[in-house]
Amino acid sequence: MLDQETKFQRFKALHEDERAFVIPNPWDAGSARLLASLGFGALATTSAGYAFSKGKLDSFASLERGEVLDNAAEIVGATDLPVSADLEDGFGAAPETCAETIRLACRVGLVGGSIEDATGDPARPIYDFDLAVERVAAAARAAHSLPFPFTLTARAENYLHGRPDLDDTIRRLQAFEAVGADVLYAPGLRDLATIRKVVEAVRKPVNVVMSSADPNISVQQLADVGVKRISVGGALSRLAFAAVRDAAVAMRDAGRFTWVAQAIPGKDLKGIFKGANS
Repeated sequence: MLDQETKFQRFKALHEDERAFVIPNPWDAGSARLLASLGFGALATTSAGYAFSKGKLDSFASLERGEVLDNAAEIVGATDLPVSADLEDGFGAAPETCAETIRLACRVGLVGGSIEDATGDPARPIYDFDLAVERVAAAARAAHSLPFPFTLTARAENYLHGRPDLDDTIRRLQAFEAVGADVLYAPGLRDLATIRKVVEAVRKPVNVVMSSADPNISVQQLADVGVKRISVGGALSRLAFAAVRDAAVAMRDAGRFTWVAQAIPGKDLKGIFKGANS
């Protein structure tokens, strides 16, 4: 396995490259090894994908910091690729809690992680501006005090919580950038015109998640408007669930098993997983 320093440097280099890169989101060791075998340069965890795999809701109430970090450690240990983690809201409102989450993330082998400004409270879904900035600042101080270049991603969650306020979203991303975030991210943006406005408003690399954007947008189109990193959130895990559901319905309702022909051959999976337990 590659040492953590090498992984940190590789992840940093991906963000400094002129090209945009896709960072897919596995939810366990098996999906991580599958994605790594396909030649991706890095991976990112997904709280949604992990929650679904455990039969849970993707919510702050359902997921604890320890289990999310354990899942991240499993994914880190499955491949030689750099792994960044979905660290929810840092698992607490206090800025120091966010900072401690970053330190713990580094200890399990992660090279990056995201802190979002969503609260988990339906009545007040987004942290007030000043506190949101303080939380990212504390996380950035923790990230940049580590012995390796941990990549902190700061997320402005307005669009996922019924607040499609582009001006406020950009204001937050600019503030997050000013206090030390390395990557900026506003999940929920759907169209290229809006994505371009966000990219042009900041200097740091921007991540776009395609699980909520127009699926007809291509990597090249995103690159052309300046996007650096492209993720898919929990979409791959939902696709896997869809395949299982459709096969199950075919068995139940039509008594048919033609879906078996579309399954990955066992020998192919054995080739991918060979050495997993060595």
